[in-house]
Amino acid sequence: MPWTPTAVVLDSEGKERYRIEGYLPRNEFFAQVKLALARVAFMAKRWSDAEAIYDSILQRHPNSATAPEAIYWRGVARYKRTQDHHELGAVAREFQQRFQGSIWAEKASIWAE
Repeated sequence: MPWTPTAVVLDSEGKERYRIEGYLPRNEFFAQVKLALARVAFMAKRWSDAEAIYDSILQRHPNSATAPEAIYWRGVARYKRTQDHHELGAVAREFQQRFQGSIWAEKASIWAE
């Protein structure tokens, strides 16, 4: 580990899926852990599970540093589940209202309709 504290989240096969390095306040740490669990579900193609976890981040930690990333990946998981490209446009519209200056808003800007 290059720095402490470090939390590593593995999937069921032992593959690293997320890493949290350095101290975080309690609320941010819990949001990061949820982001990690959503990533595990996403990488296992459990789209509904991933979407629900990303949504829980936005419900319980709406102003956390993880919220913009959760918005982005929730939209991608929803798109993967439904195969409806309009879901990605909805993500871009949500970023027009929240977290406009985030890197995640920039990544979603290509989906603007």
